[in-house]
Amino acid sequence: MPGTETATPEHAAPSSGRRWDDHGIGYAIVLGLLIVSYGLCAIQPSTDPSPWAFLAMLATVAIVFHVTRARRLVQRVSWVVLSVAGAAAVIATAFGVDGPVLAIPLSAASMIALLVAPWAIIAHQVTRRGLDLEALLAAATAYILVGMFFAFVYNLISQISPSPMFGEESLDSLGNQLFFSFTALTTTGYGNLVPVGAGGQAIAIAEGITGQLFLITAVARIMRGASAKRSTPTAA
Repeated sequence: MPGTETATPEHAAPSSGRRWDDHGIGYAIVLGLLIVSYGLCAIQPSTDPSPWAFLAMLATVAIVFHVTRARRLVQRVSWVVLSVAGAAAVIATAFGVDGPVLAIPLSAASMIALLVAPWAIIAHQVTRRGLDLEALLAAATAYILVGMFFAFVYNLISQISPSPMFGEESLDSLGNQLFFSFTALTTTGYGNLVPVGAGGQAIAIAEGITGQLFLITAVARIMRGASAKRSTPTAA
């Protein structure tokens, strides 16, 4: 009957809406966990990463993999490395182990987590069309992940370097490394923190270039999505 035929497309639209909401909520949860991770890292008075912040990052990566449906090989390799580091962090914390024995593996594992997650988000979003809340949340989440990744690059350099990252005059802490990373990523450049070594300066330049390229790509993605949304014909 005609009434039965017209009922099917009307019930198909809400399912896609629920699927969109699931992704949007997923990225919102990732963003919330990133804020928690950032806060736990920012309050660190030394360069030693917080094991609890690392566990929050593991939860962040897990949700990113779920939302983006990352490739199984990428997930398996990442989880092997991150799970070993997470178990080592829990064991070391339980036995009161600290210093470079714990800090260097945590810093390196955090770098891996914060490198894999934004790539998974970018790979997931690059094939999508249309501008919506999910696209904006995904762009903001990936941008923050990139900034935190570079912060742990600075942190690892400071862990293995005999001299402080920002010289003797400035406190070399994970909180300051995070602050400097985001000023470099956004090319704000306050100038109160400056890497003194050639390695740190080279990473800062690379981060500034990455931040600009990311913004250009994100704007292009948003404009393409908005254009696709306008050109999509609407049903009569």
